[in-house]
Amino acid sequence: MMCHFQLNWGGAYGEVLINNHGLSRKHIIEGLRNALQRLDLEYVDIVYAHRPDRLTPMEETVRAFNHVIEIKGWAMYWGTSEWSADEIAEACGIAKSLGLIPPVVEQPMYNLLSRKKVEGEFQRLYDRVGLGLTTFSPLYFGLLSGKYNESTDKPPVGSRFANEVGKMKGAYWNDTWKENIRKVVKLKVR
Repeated sequence: MMCHFQLNWGGAYGEVLINNHGLSRKHIIEGLRNALQRLDLEYVDIVYAHRPDRLTPMEETVRAFNHVIEIKGWAMYWGTSEWSADEIAEACGIAKSLGLIPPVVEQPMYNLLSRKKVEGEFQRLYDRVGLGLTTFSPLYFGLLSGKYNESTDKPPVGSRFANEVGKMKGAYWNDTWKENIRKVVKLKVR
């Protein structure tokens, strides 16, 4: 069994507390230590940098992940999630120049409606830096599950989009979402 953990986002629904958000050395070390205590684990196989942190210098992030791997022994590897190819290449370049461990895997969204990164942008990284791949949201947050149709005018009760303050709703439940529902309905066998 592989165990992984993601760092970056603060509390639920956009609550960002000081030192509870981002990929600074302080947050990476404290965040992973606290997660391991909550999970009652000594280490995780992979710790992910979930979403890039453009306010923290990339070298600080690379060094911090190496610290939790090499010095603390809290993770075996580190990876990225939802980073761009350029950000991953930058992290790999810094790690190589400093003799450090680069990210070994990227976790992008990948499904019928979101294929650009996996099938295009990241192609050069698979061979060039040996980047691994694990994906999320194969059903595009349920849109590809068939439970939505053209008459769906509001999120289903109990869904992540039903919560009025949910950050997911604002980011995805919009005109593009509704257009994608129309596309999916056209694909259904009648």
